Amino acid sequence: MHRHGWTTLQLVWREARELFHARDPFPVGGVVEDPATGAAAAALGGYLRALGALPPSGAFTIRQGEDLGRPSVLRVEASTADPRVRVSGQAVAIVEADAGTGGREA
Repeated sequence: MHRHGWTTLQLVWREARELFHARDPFPVGGVVEDPATGAAAAALGGYLRALGALPPSGAFTIRQGEDLGRPSVLRVEASTADPRVRVSGQAVAIVEADAGTGGREA
């Protein structure tokens, strides 16, 4: 990755029309792999829209982090009528933080 100047990459496979699985290694950032990558999910939505490969609804799900024991489910919504890509979802907490007491592992 360093040799190519890459910060990260996303490995994706499509299980069904509206379901993808992703892995997102991020060693440059000090993390072996990110269990939930919203920015990469948004980029995938924009890429599929540009290719004309979105499902008819414009929405799809990405499952990520399962191999790490930190499963996440990301929902991506994209439309040809709106330049934005919306991402929402659920992930497993790694650290809980409170401004007054600091953080602790979840």
